[in-house]
Amino acid sequence: MKSLSKILEKWEPVIGLEVHAQLSTDTKMFCGCRNMYGDPPNTHTCPVCLGLPGALPVANEKAIEYTLKLGLALGCKISLKSHFARKNYFYPDLPKGYQISQYNEPLCLGGSVTIRQNGELKEIPLIRIHLEEDAGKSIHSADEKGTKIDFNRCGVPLVEIVSAPEIRSPKEAREYLIRLKQILQYLGICNCHMEQGNLRCDANISLRRKGEKPFGIRTEMKNMNSFRGVERALFFEINRQAGLLESGKEVVQETRLWNESEQKAEVMRGKEDAPDYRYFPEPDLVPMVITEKQLASIRSDLVELPHEKEDRMLSDYGIRLNDAIILASDVHLVDYFEQIVELGVDPQEAVKWMLGVMLRVLKDEIYIIESFPIKPNRLATLLKAVGNGIVNINTAKSVFQKMLTSDKTATQIIKEEGLMQVSDSEKLRTIIEGILLHHPDEVSRYRDGKKGLFGFFMGQIMRKTRGQSTPKIVKEILTEILDGNKT
Repeated sequence: MKSLSKILEKWEPVIGLEVHAQLSTDTKMFCGCRNMYGDPPNTHTCPVCLGLPGALPVANEKAIEYTLKLGLALGCKISLKSHFARKNYFYPDLPKGYQISQYNEPLCLGGSVTIRQNGELKEIPLIRIHLEEDAGKSIHSADEKGTKIDFNRCGVPLVEIVSAPEIRSPKEAREYLIRLKQILQYLGICNCHMEQGNLRCDANISLRRKGEKPFGIRTEMKNMNSFRGVERALFFEINRQAGLLESGKEVVQETRLWNESEQKAEVMRGKEDAPDYRYFPEPDLVPMVITEKQLASIRSDLVELPHEKEDRMLSDYGIRLNDAIILASDVHLVDYFEQIVELGVDPQEAVKWMLGVMLRVLKDEIYIIESFPIKPNRLATLLKAVGNGIVNINTAKSVFQKMLTSDKTATQIIKEEGLMQVSDSEKLRTIIEGILLHHPDEVSRYRDGKKGLFGFFMGQIMRKTRGQSTPKIVKEILTEILDGNKT
């Protein structure tokens, strides 16, 4: 394969993404069945979501509210009156033979998603956000002897977020998806577990010569189950299309499936210029009428978006942009950070601890930040003990580990185990002088120019004091004695 930079010398990718996000409502879109992942197959079904004759749908008010919340957060124009439509197509896990969706009157039009590329903000415009119901799930047997259908997912509320074809690289597509996931989580409207199908993406991609305006022939990529998978699939397709165009061949408009295990795309079906589906108004649902009062109520409940959070953290706390980006990437992580800062912890120290010790524990252990056993007030007490010189950083790490499996506060552990830092200068001077008297050869070598032995002395002192001495004071006294020839 050619490198992407080589291809981009001649061709410009034109990428548009269609993201489907399941809304985390308690019930399905048009019935009272539970919206629950992981339960036994076909245990959350009813005549409505199975499309049985005579069953009538009723729209889920919370799903409409969540869609409006997303649209307002992304600056969309809200349609005060919109309709549902029947999207007719056959698929084994679609029992009605149609999907209730929206067509020419979606709830949200326009808007944009703000990403950050190389430290700079860029807006990716949207075409629309519409509300619909999900299909069921086909479970193919490993021995290829048949397919089972689980209708639990059938009827789950789904928003489709359609970007304009303004994404220009696989990396930019990945950044867009990461940011969109963050926004959905900040708003609390989608769980965003890709392994559970909460968040799915299709990509439309074409190439055009650099500097040209008309779009090339596009293909659609499906079956990408991770953000990294989207990036790899787009890179593969860019290479494939560039190879065809440079050899004088034409790109065929078609839908292609990404094969993650073999890292290649395969043809799923041909695609014509005409729409794939036939739509007509849903006769069993009245039009949705949105009032300004409803919108005002939803606006009052909006939160800072990730890029806004990053910018405010730079101005309010004076932390580095890269640190702000990591913290703001998870709404629970950044909330935790802001809580301990509000409790009096220095922001710089909070950042160092959270992005060092705490993230390592979160990655290595079974914990997630939402249910982390050390709540912000407990960690704040520990970090203030470090800041006040009660314990040093190494002792604090040990206390932190004990706090993971104990309800005791940092103060209790420090007192009970006698971990308070030795900071009395005279006491430390006596300890240091005693250690130097036991190592006369090393002292002579140090004074003869082997300055690297300073670390050896520091280690001996910290071992003698069980790591509980104040490093700054130890260094000052040790330097004074060694360089002042006082032993």
